[in-house]
Amino acid sequence: MPQPLACGRNGRIFNFPRLEAVGMKAGRILRLKASDLIRLPPGSEIFVLPRRLPVAYDPAAKNFIQDNKHFAAAAFLSPGYTVTYNGAYKEMAISRALPLFSYAACSFYKGEIYVTAVRVDKSLCHDSRFMDMRLVRKNAAGLKKLFTKNRLVRHLENCALSYGCPNAKNFFLSKYEAPLPTSPACNAQCLGCISYQPKTNRRAAQPRIEFIPTPEEIAEIALFHIENVEKPVVSFGQGCEGEPLLCVDTIKNAIKLIRARTSKGVINMNTNGSDAGAISKIFDAGLDSIRVSLNSAREIYYKRYYKPRGYSFKDVLKSINTAKKRRGFVSINYLTMPGFTDSEDEFAVFKKFVAKNKIDMIQWRNLNYDPLRYFEELKISVDTSKMLGVKEVISYLQKEFPYLKMGYFNVSK
Repeated sequence: MPQPLACGRNGRIFNFPRLEAVGMKAGRILRLKASDLIRLPPGSEIFVLPRRLPVAYDPAAKNFIQDNKHFAAAAFLSPGYTVTYNGAYKEMAISRALPLFSYAACSFYKGEIYVTAVRVDKSLCHDSRFMDMRLVRKNAAGLKKLFTKNRLVRHLENCALSYGCPNAKNFFLSKYEAPLPTSPACNAQCLGCISYQPKTNRRAAQPRIEFIPTPEEIAEIALFHIENVEKPVVSFGQGCEGEPLLCVDTIKNAIKLIRARTSKGVINMNTNGSDAGAISKIFDAGLDSIRVSLNSAREIYYKRYYKPRGYSFKDVLKSINTAKKRRGFVSINYLTMPGFTDSEDEFAVFKKFVAKNKIDMIQWRNLNYDPLRYFEELKISVDTSKMLGVKEVISYLQKEFPYLKMGYFNVSK
């Protein structure tokens, strides 16, 4: 059986041979089976969880126990893998909220570290093993000389070198998808926003863009990428910006400039889908696809997480419908949290949502948020005896909707 892992205060990781590893969903501690595990994916990291005590199952005593001498451990998975169980722990009396990452259960099994996850995308586009940082730095310096007045090049250089953004690295490596951040503002206040957090809340993982690039700056970056990549994708709506629909005219004009020069590649927008009218304008200009972010197909939990300002859940549905009428490709950026996403109630509504809106693809993204506080702050009540399993939910949808693409990354033509 998989053995639990814990962290010493000196950063060392320990395994406990006489105990069994466990995972957590919606605050409930659950025993793990070997079939729940995969090897720790390359590029993943092991985190120590401060002021959180590790939990394990004692087969001799036939009960769950906690270790008061160490801190709990959890894994932050490389892109392309979706967490199926969170790391299990008990909070100490005073525990600050965890930083904005996802936390997979990890264990020691067959002489290696294993995690609770399922691989949902075989693409290597965000695999750090294939990103030569010396080449990223060299090419960034070269592009700054080539595009001397383009502020986006400098912004993306900072994203790639200071914050490790995979899409920004790929831009400088002329591979896969390139980011086109545009909007400094947002009309949502997402609890897990990585580019903006109130001063009294969690720290943002990276700063937000502080300027609106011109259509010419955007088109220059996009055309360079499209012309130098075999199956290029360029995307508005990145982690370092707000909501791109708030810059609809800038983006519309940029797309027109791009499409006046080439029909190659996919122009995508990652969006909250707050404005169907803006969606319509951008598709008319030449947009190919949108990826709409959801944490839930139920309005009550959507509102509690996104805290929309000036738009409603109905506007999101209208935007999806507008994109489909324009024959656009529609993905859902489904922010997955074990115990909620795979609950019977959520899955029943999400299944109907996929069928009714004729969704083309689900991207099973991990929701980067403190697992216990997510249920607490969204006031989610889950019958933990009716959790279906993340892998099982994905498998069911694939069988029910054979046309539905499953993955993690935006797709090219």
